Amino acid sequence: MSSTLQRLTSSYAKHLPLAEDACKFLTASPDPFHAVAECVKKLEQAGFRALQNKAAFTGNLEAGGKYYYTVHQSTLVAFTVGQKYVPGQGGFHVIGGHTDSPNLKVKPRSLKPPKNGCIMLGVECYGGGLWNTWFDRDLGISGKILVRSPDGKIESKLVNITDPVARVSNLCIHLQSGEERKAFKVNKEDHTSPILATEAEMKKVLEESTEEQLNKTEDSWKSQQEPLLLQLIAEKLGIPVEQIADFELNLYDTQGAALGGVAKEFLYSARLDNLATVFVAMEAILAHTKDGLADDEDIKVVVFFDHEEVGSDSSHGAGSPVIEEAIRRISAGLGSGADSPDLYAQTINKSFILSIDQAHAVHPNYAGKHEATHAPKMNAGLVIKTNQNQRYATNGVTGFVLRELARMGSLPIQEFCVRNDCPCGSTIGPTISTRTGVRTVDAGMPQLSMHSCREVMGTMDLTHGVELFKTFFKRFRELDEKMDF
Repeated sequence: MSSTLQRLTSSYAKHLPLAEDACKFLTASPDPFHAVAECVKKLEQAGFRALQNKAAFTGNLEAGGKYYYTVHQSTLVAFTVGQKYVPGQGGFHVIGGHTDSPNLKVKPRSLKPPKNGCIMLGVECYGGGLWNTWFDRDLGISGKILVRSPDGKIESKLVNITDPVARVSNLCIHLQSGEERKAFKVNKEDHTSPILATEAEMKKVLEESTEEQLNKTEDSWKSQQEPLLLQLIAEKLGIPVEQIADFELNLYDTQGAALGGVAKEFLYSARLDNLATVFVAMEAILAHTKDGLADDEDIKVVVFFDHEEVGSDSSHGAGSPVIEEAIRRISAGLGSGADSPDLYAQTINKSFILSIDQAHAVHPNYAGKHEATHAPKMNAGLVIKTNQNQRYATNGVTGFVLRELARMGSLPIQEFCVRNDCPCGSTIGPTISTRTGVRTVDAGMPQLSMHSCREVMGTMDLTHGVELFKTFFKRFRELDEKMDF
């Protein structure tokens, strides 16, 4: 290796352990349910205590405590209470992200008539995916299964079929006209159904096993499911097919996350938008607990919502009561809740939210798509996202706060503002700031190929993210006390 290449590689070496951990997390999290489950493992290892939504928080919270709870297994709230927390004097310092990504979800009736000798699976396009990138990928199936035990009890189990059991194939170039090749238009209903098997090869197996089992029940739901899919699930979980009561499943690219580039300066993976944020925020709150809560006067929170990619309007998306309810219940449990409106208002006005979602790095082949002075680069720091039409929650004050925190931590910061002639995406930021009234900034780590089946970001930006989030948890109060507005 040349000395020049050695220097380049060594400059990224210190960032690789964190990036390798990120790869493990991303690979183990093919859907929101598994992402939350992976976070829960880390939280429990760090001594966080589970709270039950159906039980009161009052009497179960104390200063110096570490807690978490989930909603529908795909939304997570985790928080720490500083040892020096005083009702009304402390605020909520929140990092918010989301667990979902565009993907192919299995339809409620997954069974499709065999087509030209192929067994297909009924799927629905979830979110705004770059669907052409899902073609010719090796796809597994994962998600949540409802299991009916012999005694009638209904249990929820996670399943992850890691084998490449499905594939959406491209039409060969020889059967396309020049115009068709140029356009490559995807009809989401007609062209995205994956092939599971050939009908002739599997017919005998199904007749002898799964179909016989299905005939033992009068379950109308089960009669509308692809028998091969049910058999795959049953074998993976080690249960009879008849115990499967329902499911929520999606397809995913079985190729794991990996480091790439000459100096391993890039992370290649599915679902960087927005599991990269989930990973980084988890690292920050776990580091905060290791530093000790003895001198902490506030409540530190990470909250990861489902359904951002489809607008956040659900029972456990950012538009739901989850974040507002979390702040109210935690405040009440610590003595500054709805029964003390003045104390609660003090708490809200001492709080701050970092809404963190991935950002658009400038694409060297399409640089004209970025506004020239707002063109973030990978491995160059987090990006503050601003839109005066309120597609992002950033304003003059909240943008200043993040810039100042970056300065205090000696960390790079970048800016993104969409061109006037381009549409602008949105995030959970405007939604949760509206729900709570808490000051909010929108930011994110820069990446390319957003909403592709496989995306890319800079490994160094994982470190930038962790360090900035740690600075936020550690020094926001210090900064807030200097601001008289």
